[in-house]
Formats: sequence, C-alpha cells, structure tokens
Amino acid sequence: MSRGTVNKVLLIGRLGADPEVRYAPSGSAVANFNLATNRSYKDKEGGVQEQTDWHKIVAWSRLAEFAKQYLHKGMRVYVEGRVQYREWQDQNGVKRYGTDIVANDIQMLDSLGSRTDSETTDTLEEDLQLPEDSEPAEDDSVPF
Repeated sequence: MSRGTVNKVLLIGRLGADPEVRYAPSGSAVANFNLATNRSYKDKEGGVQEQTDWHKIVAWSRLAEFAKQYLHKGMRVYVEGRVQYREWQDQNGVKRYGTDIVANDIQMLDSLGSRTDSETTDTLEEDLQLPEDSEPAEDDSVPF
C-alpha cells in the first residue's frame, strides 16, 4: 500500500443485468457488470426524491468466474474494490473517458433463488432495516 493514500470503494447494490464474461489473450477471465445504488433525499419543497447511481464493476480471474457462475440480474451484492479511471480514443479518434470499480471482493447478500423479479425493486434502506424487536449488540472491546 502506498504511504498516505487510499483508493477504496465499498458498495452495496443490485445488478442491472447478468455479468458479461470475456477472456483476455492470456486466458484470464474478466467480468463486467453494472451495479445500481439508491439514495433518498428531500428536495427544497420537502418532497422525497429517489436517485439511482450506476457503477461499472470489473472483476478479474477467480472473481470473474465467481460472478459468471453465481451473480444474476437483480441480485443484491457487496462489492469492495478501487476506483480506476481510463482514457482511450474511439474509432473516430475522439478521446473517451471511463470510470470503473475494480473489484477485489464480491459477496452475495441474497441467497440464490431467494428473490423474484418484483422483489428486486425494494429499496436498499428497506433491506437493511433491523427488526423492531431487535436490540443493538454492545461491543465491550471499544475503549471509550
């Protein structure tokens, strides 16, 4: 790790489509998929607004094979990785830019087959709410 710098991204969201997997000339698998994250906020008039952000995820090697085998459209997943900026020229010579999240960990938060398509529209906030009768766990290891 470089001293004094951090490039780390943590996302929990839903897949917009099944991952696309290709193979590099070296034989390494590379998976690409889009992940949607949602947030709610109040506008100037006090109305609640919803915003969805889409993140392009890139996974390599074993993570790409995992994505190919287990991840599907609408599934809720945790992705940990880093931001990577790219720049290239298209066929017309126009300079293009892209931002990717290069994954170094992916975890399924839904069990396989546990959700129907209609359930994938639930918001992340609803999924993360604690049951009303639950109490927060106390951590005695915190020194303050």
